[in-house]
Parts: sequence; structure tokens; C-alpha cells
Amino acid sequence: MIIFFIAITLLILGYKFYSPFVEKQAGIDPTAITPQERFNEGVDYVAISPAKAFLIQFLNIAGVGPIFGPILGALYGPVALVWIVLGNILGGAVHDYYSGVLSIKEDGKSLPEIAGHYLNIYFKILMLIFTAMLLFFVGVVFIMSPAGLLSNLSYFEGTFLAGNTFWVLVILAYYFLATLLPIDK
Repeated sequence: MIIFFIAITLLILGYKFYSPFVEKQAGIDPTAITPQERFNEGVDYVAISPAKAFLIQFLNIAGVGPIFGPILGALYGPVALVWIVLGNILGGAVHDYYSGVLSIKEDGKSLPEIAGHYLNIYFKILMLIFTAMLLFFVGVVFIMSPAGLLSNLSYFEGTFLAGNTFWVLVILAYYFLATLLPIDK
């Protein structure tokens, strides 16, 4: 239980002291007009409420963490919680924050487009290939992990819902809709 409180304390300290440092390094101008305000076309560049923005970011960051977190804890013991928290504070949160800052400062462009703009077309192609591979692997994990978990639930036993294939198709349908619908839907 003490490690849990250490992890909570680290998260609070990171939020209180480290995040203002990271924000200062990014050179954020709170008065700057965002790409959403400049290019509002009702599909990708739309205003959303802070609650929806929080939910989108929370779901992006959480992902399958609630599934793999306990697995890591079982494999490596309670100290895994501290490593997960430190990795989030020093790595994951900073990466996500700077990715967003770069995109905002570059009119909402993706990271491969930004790399191509500042480096060259070959590096842009390399980044596109790397991004496509990474998205494929992340997509497989984000499809197969929940599908496997849902198909193994005991109250689905003996029904068509017990099959992994059914849940993979449901999750793929959700991803398809999430890709086609505007972000605020």
C-alpha cells in the first residue's frame, strides 16, 4: 500500500512542479489562435467542450493500461507501479504534450509532415513508414487485448459472444465509425 501512496505522491509532484517546467520549455502562447479556430471546417477542426477533450485524451493515454498494468504488477511486483508512474511523468506525458504543441504550432499537421518540412522528403517518407508500422502494432494490441478479454468473460460462455472473432469485428466496426465521424461525435 505504501508503494501506491508513493506513486500518487509522484504523480502530484510531477503535476505541480515538473509540468510547469515542461510548459515553460515549450514556449506556449496562451493568446495564440489555434488551428481549430483558423481552419474550422466542421470535421477535423472543430471546437469541443473541455469535458470531451479530457475524455478523448484520457482514453488515448489510458488505452489498455488497465489491462496491462495489473499484468506487469503480477510479473514484477509492486515496484512496477513506480516504474509505470515515472515512465508516465518523464516519458509518456512529455511526449504527448510536445507532440500536441508541435502540431498546434504547425497548423495541426502530423508529425511526419512536420519532419518533412524541417528535414527533407526522405525523412518524411521514413517517418510515414514508421508511423504506419507503429499504428499497425498499436492497433493490433488495442483490438486483440480487449477482444480477448471480452471473449473470455464467463457469462458469454456457450454463445456466439464467446468467440474472439466476434469481438474483433465489433471493435473494428467501432474504429471504422470513429475514423469516419467528426471528432466531436
